[in-house]
Amino acid sequence: MRLILALLAAIGTEACQRERNFKPAHSHVVKRQSTNATFPPVLDANEQLLVDSFDNTSISTWSYYYTHGAHVAGTNRTMAQWTADKFAEYGFTSRLDEYVVYLNYPVSHSLQLSYPNGSIFSASLVEDVLEEDDVTSYPNRIPTFHGYSFTGNASAEYVYVGRGQKVDFDRLIALGVELEGKIALAKYGGPFRGLKVKNAQEHGMIGAVIFTDPVDDGNVTEAKGVATYPNGPARNPSSVQRGSVQFLSIYPGDPTTPGYVSKEGVPRADKSGSVPHIPSLPISWVDAQPILQALNGYGTAGVEVNRTGWVGAIPGVNYSTGAGSGASLSLSNVMEDKYTAIWDAVGIFNGTNEDEVLIIGNHRDAWIIGGAADPNSGSAVLIELAKAFSKLSETGWKPLRTIVLASWDAEEYGLVGSTEWVEEYIPWLKTAAVSYLNIDVAVSGPIPEFSATPDLHAIATAIQKKIIYPFRGSSDQTLYDVWKATTGEIGVLGSGSDYTPFLHRGIASIDMGAGGGPNDPVYHYHSSYDSYHWMETFGDPGFHTHKAIGQYLTLLAYHLSSDPVLPLEPADYVSELESYLSELSSTISAASTNDTLDLSALVSAISTFSSSAAEFNALRAQAVSTSDSDLITVVNHKARDFSRGFTSQGGLPGREFFQHLIFAPGLDTGYAPVTFPGVTESITFERNFTLAQEWVGKTSDAILVAAAILKT
Repeated sequence: MRLILALLAAIGTEACQRERNFKPAHSHVVKRQSTNATFPPVLDANEQLLVDSFDNTSISTWSYYYTHGAHVAGTNRTMAQWTADKFAEYGFTSRLDEYVVYLNYPVSHSLQLSYPNGSIFSASLVEDVLEEDDVTSYPNRIPTFHGYSFTGNASAEYVYVGRGQKVDFDRLIALGVELEGKIALAKYGGPFRGLKVKNAQEHGMIGAVIFTDPVDDGNVTEAKGVATYPNGPARNPSSVQRGSVQFLSIYPGDPTTPGYVSKEGVPRADKSGSVPHIPSLPISWVDAQPILQALNGYGTAGVEVNRTGWVGAIPGVNYSTGAGSGASLSLSNVMEDKYTAIWDAVGIFNGTNEDEVLIIGNHRDAWIIGGAADPNSGSAVLIELAKAFSKLSETGWKPLRTIVLASWDAEEYGLVGSTEWVEEYIPWLKTAAVSYLNIDVAVSGPIPEFSATPDLHAIATAIQKKIIYPFRGSSDQTLYDVWKATTGEIGVLGSGSDYTPFLHRGIASIDMGAGGGPNDPVYHYHSSYDSYHWMETFGDPGFHTHKAIGQYLTLLAYHLSSDPVLPLEPADYVSELESYLSELSSTISAASTNDTLDLSALVSAISTFSSSAAEFNALRAQAVSTSDSDLITVVNHKARDFSRGFTSQGGLPGREFFQHLIFAPGLDTGYAPVTFPGVTESITFERNFTLAQEWVGKTSDAILVAAAILKT
């Protein structure tokens, strides 16, 4: 085999930078005159009515409701029913879809550090009660724990493993650090937390402890003189990041029903391939501080390890590997395993075209009583969106395409509610779904962020220009202005939220929201301090960003459900495919091997897809110019269906759930995407160029199937 570098060069594109990088302008008021967005935006009557229907005060009311009751997955049917009732109040036919799934809940836990001199430090494993923040003192507040963690005890010496990526463990092995039989101490950041535990388990370690580090808080830290929450915007030192430790890049959804819907009485599969069999605990940085300090001077110092993200910012810690410290940890974790009901609240607004449907989703469950950002900023927006469409319907408007609103349960454990729903309704979805719009964390800061399949890039960007966006105290710019000056690109979808099951069944998808930069108030992710009080004080005082993001989602939904010509652009895949191919070339070159790969089939398939997309555009132009309703239906269905081709070749090796061969979550990231994943990870993980060549063929075939659907 040979590497077709000449063909790659002929494409002439540069690899795209997919990591989120803030431009320097993000800390300043945006100059709108430097962009192409008209200000103020020009809206038609329906758009104006929808935008005007949004009220930040009512959004605040919905947020308060969602953030003042415990709603860990499977524990609050009342909140699910309230959501369905709100959908019904605003004109949607509503129901609860129930699934019976495997979950687990915390019973007890402890963590002790034993020093070589015999003294003991006991970690608190709790977050401080704050007088200013009412939900932190609720008697039913949720303990700190990992969902799907293993019940067990572990007592052993421990090793600091950095961010717990495969390459971190490889580095430790190269340094001669003994891992087997030890406990892993890992820093949050980088890969999904479940993969940190998975990597520790696969190296023979018997437990894992994962801590939050203030290095991830930018310039807003106590060490830099910023007051901590609740007195200021810096992180409260006792905050703990809860979360699932399911192996998210292997299989999302109920781990006991892979590939089929989880209902009462269904057979249950072995779950050991997708959840850990060693115990794990999350802790705060103040609990981690003495545990890390006990490793100072032992093994290799952090700066000498020379790994990305290894060294943090906890005072008095040098982030040594700790080999030979003589210190040990005793970890106990007791969980209650259950098969229990969860509830997806669903609302339906029937459209004229019964074979075209738009789904808009947000999850409702949270690890804590609050969840003001994750997920209930999105939940509040979803209720306000339903209200806006209700007001529009009072004018006699009806969508061309059916709109489905979905409030998912058990997303936090591993996208469980959305995955089970897709598995139940996949025959209908694959023939009818035009797009899935995801609004998980609508607001945790002021900076807008979007990731989407390429066919949604054009409409996603166009709608930004219709929204006035409040930013840094200014309100004379559009969302597009702010996005262009801060994030400035639409990201590739990986995983970590409810778009995943839709994306991997070939449905166009977008994920949206607004987050913080290095100078913004610290967002206490999965902590009790992700509360209504934090949101109204620091995250989004006045709920103005909530309002703007909600207006954006609503106008996007309006056009996708109502435009006679479906506003998807298959041709926008072409430049992205070319960029991914260039990235793949770089990956091959960096593999440091004599093996070669023939990419000519991919080059040819992309060329064929480009030609088919051009034919599609010509056919669509003809349909519009002639006002031929039958032809418009044909092109709309082609735009709806072509991306099913990308999922037509079966799932990725060892993780068959993930069927999209253009992008998927990285095997060792869980969140972040990998492009041409079958080919790329055959090289980067398997070092198997024969397997990579096989996936070149499958990926090329998938692109050709998509092209054939578009071809006239």
